[in-house]
Amino acid sequence: MSDYIRLGIIGIGNQGSMYARRIVKENWCPEIRLTAIADINPARIEWAKTAISPDIQYFDEALAMLDSGLINACLVSVPHYDHPKYVIECMKRGIHVMCEKPAGVYTLQVREMMAEADKHPEVVFGMMFNQRTNCLYRKMRELIQSGKYGRVRRANWLITNWYRPQYYYDSGDWRATWSGEGGGVLLNQCPHQLDLWQWILGMPVKVQSFMRFGQWHDIEVEDDVTTIMEYADGHTGVFTTSTGDPHGTNRFEVQMDGAQLIAEGETLVLAELEQLEQDWTRTNTQPFGSVPCKVVNVEMDGQNPQHQGVLNAWAAAILHGEPLVANGHEGINGLMLSNAMHLSSFLGKPVELPFDEKLYYDELMKRVATSKRKTGGPAVFADTANSFAGTK
Repeated sequence: MSDYIRLGIIGIGNQGSMYARRIVKENWCPEIRLTAIADINPARIEWAKTAISPDIQYFDEALAMLDSGLINACLVSVPHYDHPKYVIECMKRGIHVMCEKPAGVYTLQVREMMAEADKHPEVVFGMMFNQRTNCLYRKMRELIQSGKYGRVRRANWLITNWYRPQYYYDSGDWRATWSGEGGGVLLNQCPHQLDLWQWILGMPVKVQSFMRFGQWHDIEVEDDVTTIMEYADGHTGVFTTSTGDPHGTNRFEVQMDGAQLIAEGETLVLAELEQLEQDWTRTNTQPFGSVPCKVVNVEMDGQNPQHQGVLNAWAAAILHGEPLVANGHEGINGLMLSNAMHLSSFLGKPVELPFDEKLYYDELMKRVATSKRKTGGPAVFADTANSFAGTK
């Protein structure tokens, strides 16, 4: 076996160009060689020949690249609706594949992708859930799922530091449209947080979502969301997000029987109760008493390799059989939350999970049918360094 994988990238827009530049120019991934790039935009190919490398093979059509024999692994970085399409084409050819988030726009198409993956166990299929590499969220998951602190009682995530000006939405005709993107802040900015929510807390049994479409911007899709979730054991969660707050917040708070966890910024604070609340309250004789606790900043390993970590783990999985950061099959879970939230807002009522996926598709297509593309500006930005503010 070779000591490196031969990578192709489909889509050399904002995200694809970031991967290409860092793999080639910064030696991000020692076990990955970028050998081919495909993009339907001739201007992007010409740009890449200068900015990335003239020695890479370039294609104006993705399937031609997949059939070229030049690659044995592919990173799919195209608009959301096409993620399952190209992932499936890779699998049919036995090409290992990494899918950008989200897994797709609606769960029915992602189920097709998962069914194809089941036919090709030899293909290493990963999802770009880079926030799972963040020591902050890894530690939260470890503490919550250890069982040491009992049940989760409630969770709240206020994730509003996704501010986007109107120029961002005007930069491409597909952005923030039902036909081009399939959703707004939930589908573009928050797939990582929705994945982390279910990865850390599990899936709810019911959601009720309150959305505003074009509340803060001239767009079709949602830019302001508050969702209430219910779990089988009775605990609740609230997920609030927006791209309209100029100075937003990223605070994830989880209350358990025996502790409270608060992740904010790069800090994880643990308020550890001396006893589980249900044990303490049985013997307490003070009418306004509260469980004694100690508050500490949780020590973490400091590791947060993000996209680089996901790609290196993927290469190691292909070459050495090591574990992925996120298996591609897991991509449907956060999308189920997103689709259920949208459906709840579309219908104006709570939605139980599992929900009627065909009904969601039909409701989405109603909006796609009346969707209006904008007159696009430059769809690729010179610098995307600030685009991940909400993921820190």
